[in-house]
Amino acid sequence: MVALFDQRKAEGRSTGIRCPWSLCSMDWQRLQDGEFMAVGGTGKLPWWSWTWPLLACVLLGLQLMVPANPVVAGLEAFALIATVFAAVYHAEVVAHRVGEPFGSLVLALAVTVIEVALIVSVMITGGDETGSLARDTVFAAVMIVCNGIVGLCLLAGGVRHREQGFIVQGANAALSVLIALTALTMVFPNVTVSSAGPTFNAAQLIFAAVVSLVLYGSFLFIQTIRHRDYFLLGGTDEAHAALPSTKVALLSAGLLPVSLIVVVALAKALTPPLERVVIQAGLPKSVVGIVIAGLVLLPEGLAAFRAARANRLQTSMNLALGSVLASIGLTIPAVATVSILLNRRLTLGLNPKEVALLIVTLILSQSTLGTGRTTVLQGVVHLVLLATFLFLAMVP
Repeated sequence: MVALFDQRKAEGRSTGIRCPWSLCSMDWQRLQDGEFMAVGGTGKLPWWSWTWPLLACVLLGLQLMVPANPVVAGLEAFALIATVFAAVYHAEVVAHRVGEPFGSLVLALAVTVIEVALIVSVMITGGDETGSLARDTVFAAVMIVCNGIVGLCLLAGGVRHREQGFIVQGANAALSVLIALTALTMVFPNVTVSSAGPTFNAAQLIFAAVVSLVLYGSFLFIQTIRHRDYFLLGGTDEAHAALPSTKVALLSAGLLPVSLIVVVALAKALTPPLERVVIQAGLPKSVVGIVIAGLVLLPEGLAAFRAARANRLQTSMNLALGSVLASIGLTIPAVATVSILLNRRLTLGLNPKEVALLIVTLILSQSTLGTGRTTVLQGVVHLVLLATFLFLAMVP
């Protein structure tokens, strides 16, 4: 039976005719890589892509009526992970429909806008103790993306494909903007003297907000219009896959923000029990912010990981670097506006330990992404630096 299957499969390839009852080897490899997960030709969404977000909404409603208990928290954690998979599916459907590099912007911008909304809402309802929330969240996002997501993608892609390539010009453009953004918003507050502590005064906050928008807007212009080819790498099998129907793409475009909102809501709902666990374990409270940042970045991380496994490292880099630039470029103007309007203290400057980690991360990223070719070694180095960040956060 196996011999007959192989013979017919070979005949299907040699004659150019696809056997309706089988998959050729290239298609099977692409199915393993997950490409058909988002571009299937069934013309309808799989049941789980809308069931998991619906279940999560039910659990969020149940939390309002039932006192907090470990059972509900466990169900919410399960729904969170399941909804992340649903969000990644919808993001890949939309991304494949609109094409690169616009597809990579869909998930990055959606997650970042919701993350900014979450931070701003906490700042508005909280007191002065939330003044460092934006800084901690943005710095954790930089470390998780540049060392965690990038490192995991390089390691997974290198293990499966030995060596992978991407366009150097696009990576260098993103890194140059990242260096400027992180220095202007998280390092310079430590050396200014117009206000006490690692903060900006009102005029400096306005300048930082405008500069952040200008830098991020310029990067989007380069990525999507002026030098779009810097972020496109041809030769992948994905270009030959069938596009999803308009109906499926529109449904996914509607369900994507719903799924992301549910992810953020569940992450916020799980924060109190997480804080209790952290306090009982004797860990610094900043660990909670790192965990929440990791949960919010799960959809982007999973999408980037699957792209690297499918030998689409360019897409992984677009997702990773684009998301961290969006995180800084949109968060800083938003929190600066809230700080000025509500007269809230906003702490942006990093402490010396975090500045050292940031410098090493930027230097390492420049070295890793400066050649256009990567192996497992670069992935291991980035993951070690992420482990250092997490260890020093728990053992300062």
